[in-house]
Amino acid sequence: MILPAAFSLAVFCAWIPRQVNDIKKAEWLLGTWENKTPRGSVYETWEKVNEAEFAGKSFMVKEKDTLVFETIRLVQEEGGLFYIPVVKNQNQGLPVRFQAKEIAEGTLVFENQGHDFPQVISYTKTGADSLTAEISGTRNGQERRQMFQMKKIK
Repeated sequence: MILPAAFSLAVFCAWIPRQVNDIKKAEWLLGTWENKTPRGSVYETWEKVNEAEFAGKSFMVKEKDTLVFETIRLVQEEGGLFYIPVVKNQNQGLPVRFQAKEIAEGTLVFENQGHDFPQVISYTKTGADSLTAEISGTRNGQERRQMFQMKKIK
């Protein structure tokens, strides 16, 4: 009787730190990143809210105006790590949840196969001050993929 209880406790204790540490593996994402485009620079900025949440947003600065495209929450919950964007003029302004499917040093992959597009959002650290963000999935029956090369500026 004691052996099964001890085993269950050991499994539970091993599970708890892993859940909390998932967001720690994403700390390299913190800061401000720039993607230079022909229409101007697009920025993505991430800050730590607390031990279980990061807040992000993507935006463009046009003259003196800041045009926000989306706000994002990266949240550690009991069920895993979730990427939760709210995109301007999409999904009636409601958040969409993407669950982490891969969390490694320098790689984050989130999926929501029920979403129209994208179904996959990923970030890959490609250098000390660079990353590639990618959105991919199926739209209108065709595979689509967009990549964004970003450099850390802060």
